[in-house]
Amino acid sequence: MKKTVILLFLTIPFLGISQTDILKTYQEAKQYIDTYKVDSAYLKFKELKESMPKNDTLYEHVVWYKIMTAGHLEETARAKEDFKTSLKYGLDALDGIKKAKFMFDEEFAKREYFMIKNIIVSQYGLGNFEKGKKWKEKMYAAHKENKLPKGLDTYFNFDFFKIGDKNVWGYEWFEDLPKDRFSKSFTKVVYYVYSTNSDGSDKDQLYRLHVLMFHSSDSKFDYVLTKRLETAKNEVSGTLYQYTYQEDIDFEKLQKDVKDIVSGNMKSIEDYLEEQKKKNESEKKGN
Repeated sequence: MKKTVILLFLTIPFLGISQTDILKTYQEAKQYIDTYKVDSAYLKFKELKESMPKNDTLYEHVVWYKIMTAGHLEETARAKEDFKTSLKYGLDALDGIKKAKFMFDEEFAKREYFMIKNIIVSQYGLGNFEKGKKWKEKMYAAHKENKLPKGLDTYFNFDFFKIGDKNVWGYEWFEDLPKDRFSKSFTKVVYYVYSTNSDGSDKDQLYRLHVLMFHSSDSKFDYVLTKRLETAKNEVSGTLYQYTYQEDIDFEKLQKDVKDIVSGNMKSIEDYLEEQKKKNESEKKGN
């Protein structure tokens, strides 16, 4: 009994110091947030989460701040096209959100699919189109089960890049091609092209590039790219028949096509017709 009392007595100062250290580190992390040193705050909250007991009264706060700082760092890196970094923080934030959903409310849980959307953008930015496709499948599965929050339930951002002084955003709609190709006008993907402010943020929408359903039942392609002007001057709008796609869109090709167009390197219709002519001749010889 005496030994037990002595051991208990010896643990009291240790526990007190431990709690003091936790509080001190927590306050340091909060101070980093207040001084806009989010990367340092993230590291402190990560350190705390990994070392402190889960029954500590500060644990939920630490989890929250760790996810929020990771999310901020993900967004900042993505805006700079540092997709390797944004993917790292995005995956970390998503893991935290999925594990912490039971701690917080429904609004917090909705962050899961917004972060998945961000991860898709990073994968496309890195040129990981197959990996991006697998993440997209998660979005489509959630859409089918009506799990997506408002803002993602109809379409989602899947691509982003800068070309010179322009920002380009790619959005994809969940809707599938209708069986009757003449029943409606249908857009599967839109790339929005913006001019930019001095800080690199969006300024004016210049034009849109629609991946538009082609109204034909016997065509060799399902979609054709169409350019629609907004505020752009000295630009040509209309259907760009030199850029076509199958129902299972080759997003690597699409991204390259969009980059070429925005860069001013658009393929001419004459070149397209010449390519088709050679292709047809080659097919005839093969038969």
